[in-house]
Amino acid sequence: MFDIDYILKRGISEIIVERDFRKLLDEGRPLRLKMGFDPTRPHLHLGYAVALRKLRQLQDLGHKVILIVGDWTAQIGDPTGRAETRTMLSADEVKANAETYMRQFFRVVDKDRTEVVWQSEWFGKFNLADVITLTSRFTVAQMLARDDFATRYQANRPIAITEFLYPLLQAYDSVAIKSDVEFGGMDQKFNCLVGRELQGMVGLRPQQVVLMPLLIGTDGRKMSQSFGNYIAFEDPPQDMYGKVMSIPDSIMMDYYELLTDVPDDDVNEMRRKISEQSVNPIEYKLRLAREITQQFHDEEKAREAEAYFNRVVREGELPEDMVEYPIDLANTAGVNQGAAVVDLTKVLLDAKAVPSRAEARRLINQKAVQVDNQIVDAPMWSVRDNSIVKVGKRRFIKIVKQG
Repeated sequence: MFDIDYILKRGISEIIVERDFRKLLDEGRPLRLKMGFDPTRPHLHLGYAVALRKLRQLQDLGHKVILIVGDWTAQIGDPTGRAETRTMLSADEVKANAETYMRQFFRVVDKDRTEVVWQSEWFGKFNLADVITLTSRFTVAQMLARDDFATRYQANRPIAITEFLYPLLQAYDSVAIKSDVEFGGMDQKFNCLVGRELQGMVGLRPQQVVLMPLLIGTDGRKMSQSFGNYIAFEDPPQDMYGKVMSIPDSIMMDYYELLTDVPDDDVNEMRRKISEQSVNPIEYKLRLAREITQQFHDEEKAREAEAYFNRVVREGELPEDMVEYPIDLANTAGVNQGAAVVDLTKVLLDAKAVPSRAEARRLINQKAVQVDNQIVDAPMWSVRDNSIVKVGKRRFIKIVKQG
């Protein structure tokens, strides 16, 4: 179990107001820790784990997590960091995503010390008068103080009125659940502070705000499903391990700080040795990949993933357990001397090497797909019996003749 100083310092960007938060902790009562998620996509990634790990640490001290499923705000879409208006999701899409979210939350936070609430519990009862009352408490000038809104306004890009509602609805969540502390990424600072302000307006004690750093993804940008640079909670062990190994060396120590329990002294020593160039960084990255993979799977699976990575990626061996994809070469269009032209986007999707054809096309465009060691530059490509399709560095498909 970690002490308060460790919890409030490690991996936190800002606390508003730290002095008041410490006083709350000294009161000795279980605090209501607010964390909200909009189920806009079906997967959680390690970027979410940064805050969830902090919540788990506080749960272990006796505090309670109030996990808000944003089934209303998800339909609007959080405008944070957006340069354009978001496409609204349907209620059915949100519900389907939420079902998968619920399975993933509790890989990190303790289910028995978590209360799950849905926004529809209070917004389902809202009428027009309630909406007008809520919107009357804030001004357009306050909304335009947000960097993303201000940027779009100055550039004469559209801002939907519904987008102004998003921070107000998130703020009302804090009122509805009587939040003591709200957790979010640094990009959520504006929204969290609106919640703090609204609580004060209605006579509640304003919540404290704990802001976490934004995790960088495998390509050096903010981790996001939109960018395809994420590491998902439910990635298979080999994929999770390999993706961690693919992050830039420059952010490796941030991953140690934000996503592991490796002691501060060890982390600082690793930083020193890397700075002095007295160690090969890959040794620390191998440990990092193992640390993260075993959190979401187990130690044995992490060791197996490490062995697979060393054998296939570092030593260049083909894996023994490649997915086989049968093709009827005799009845395939474009057959020529034992080769057939196939749609690789379909092959990759059917073999479960990618989640969608769009992702397959993206990988092909990025020159990340090879057939028999030749880089693929178009979706339609020639394959033969026993051709090896390589996707990225770690996924392999073996083409086999059907029949």
